[in-house]
Amino acid sequence: MKRITTLLVALLIVLAASSTEPQSKKSVKPIELTKATFLEKVFNYENNPEEWKYNGDKPAIVDFYATWCGPCRITSPILKDLAAEYGDDIYVYKIDVDKEPELAAMFGVQSIPMFLFIPMNEKPQVAMGALPRKSFKEAIDTFLLKKEAL
Repeated sequence: MKRITTLLVALLIVLAASSTEPQSKKSVKPIELTKATFLEKVFNYENNPEEWKYNGDKPAIVDFYATWCGPCRITSPILKDLAAEYGDDIYVYKIDVDKEPELAAMFGVQSIPMFLFIPMNEKPQVAMGALPRKSFKEAIDTFLLKKEAL
């Protein structure tokens, strides 16, 4: 009986130790933007219509989507996982084009999903369609974070 109790205690200790991984990255999720929060956190096109000036303090991905869009539903969990994986390195923003038609029009969104990849101190790049996880990771690592290829 002592042996079983000892094994159970050891198992609980191992499980407790494995679950003490930092929770901050796991809790990072995509951030839903409205026009007001977009103007504040990403780009204030009303005050600065002539020149792109990113307001963020780290690179970002902006996902233009709609709740009824099948390809958007495919990429949504990928972006959620990447937001958690990259934690404090990038922002992942989401804009519902049905709720924010002015933002969609401002960026010429004609098909969704559409993604705006925003590096620091450079012009953003646009990608359209349901991208696979590998393509997102490549864009994040090489274009947004400027990591060297291994």
